[in-house]
Amino acid sequence: MKLSPLQKFIIVTCLGKMKVDRKIFHQFYKKQIKKTKKKYHESIITKSLERLIDREFMIGFGKRTTHKWFITHVQLTKNGLKLAEQILLERQRKLPLK
Repeated sequence: MKLSPLQKFIIVTCLGKMKVDRKIFHQFYKKQIKKTKKKYHESIITKSLERLIDREFMIGFGKRTTHKWFITHVQLTKNGLKLAEQILLERQRKLPLK
C-alpha cells in the first residue's frame, strides 16, 4: 500500500501515544524543503487524516455539525500499529554523500 510522506509522518508520530492532537502534524511542513502555501496545509492534513481513517488505520475524535465532522484528535488502531512498525523497518539510513 502506498502512503504519502505526510501520512507516514502522521502514523509514526501517533505510535506509542493514546490520543494525538492534530496541531502536532503541522511540524511536518517545517521540515519540508519543498514549500507549500500555508493556506493549504490545514486542508491537506484533513484529507490525509480522513483517508487514513477510511482505510481503518486510525480512529478520529472530534465534533460534528449538521454538515461536517471536525477532527480534533486521532488514535491508531491495531492495523495502524502494524503499519507503523512496517514503516519504521523500511526506513534506511541516508549516506552523507555530496
